[in-house]
Amino acid sequence: MIYPTHHTHTLLIASYLEPEHVERIRQVDPRLNVVYEPDLLPRPRYPADHTGMPLVRSAADEARWRALLAQAEILFDFDQTHRQDLPDLAPNLRWLQATSAGIGQFVKTMGYAKRLPNTIFTTASGVHARPLAEFCMMALLTHYKRLPHIQTLQAQKQWERYAATDLEGRTLAVVGLGKIGRAVARMAKGLGMRTSGMRASGNSDAVDRCYAPDQLHTMLAEADVVVLVVPHTPATEKLIDAAALAAMKPDAYLINIARGPVIDEAALISALQAGYLAGAALDVFVQEPLPTDHPFWSLPNVLIIPHSASTSDRENARITDLFCENIRHYLAGEPLVNVLDVERLY
Repeated sequence: MIYPTHHTHTLLIASYLEPEHVERIRQVDPRLNVVYEPDLLPRPRYPADHTGMPLVRSAADEARWRALLAQAEILFDFDQTHRQDLPDLAPNLRWLQATSAGIGQFVKTMGYAKRLPNTIFTTASGVHARPLAEFCMMALLTHYKRLPHIQTLQAQKQWERYAATDLEGRTLAVVGLGKIGRAVARMAKGLGMRTSGMRASGNSDAVDRCYAPDQLHTMLAEADVVVLVVPHTPATEKLIDAAALAAMKPDAYLINIARGPVIDEAALISALQAGYLAGAALDVFVQEPLPTDHPFWSLPNVLIIPHSASTSDRENARITDLFCENIRHYLAGEPLVNVLDVERLY
């Protein structure tokens, strides 16, 4: 696709962004008409919140926002107030930079690929790699160093010595060796762990040993910790099913920072209730928010995170770095970074 480079390009920011980052975007190129109207956007609930609080615009404000969408050639983030009808309201849209890495299923569900055939979607792949890798280290250290036990003793003002364990020589298996998976493996190596990983094709020097997808169960059988980082696609739907869980060591620990549907949740609940697995740290779920009556809440060996493992108060700065780089590519007619393959969904 050849991008126009000779006229003004209207860039509309569709989720809250700190003023200093907006200014950085404006400084990229004088041909940009950067439009940022925070009063028309959902207010963030926490740093780097790209969904925001529920918003009801006045009739006048809604008309203003629709007029801005109609002019937009470039969109920073998905418009949370017009998810269904974005293709109808933004006919001039040619490029949308997302603030998340895992946007494939959303684009598919909304039918954006077909309804916006001239629009390129780019992800935030790589932005969340370090925060997610740090989360995985926190989760496995919480488990192996018995943090819940420590907190229980402290709450009871009880002095009772105990033994935990250490990580050196244990095996961490990463299911999905993209940017996040490689970051997880690097940090695990820093703790003295052996690492393995599954990827669709080829090897990776990020891990000590690579496995092909048809060797998944072999890899799982050798792992003390399993980290799921694959995108949600038809091929990964319920990838971790009852058979995969049965292949794991009885004292293995499972961490899911991928997407909820990658796990057969019913099978995982059964394994955890039976005490087959040592535990799990789950950031993502099939249904979000997780219903209050869901069995996961009452399992003592489950650490529940409300899809926040990737979120950092420094996230918007990193996304802006990526966006500015992509703007330069776009205006130069060069390939963009992190283009979503709408068929493969990542």
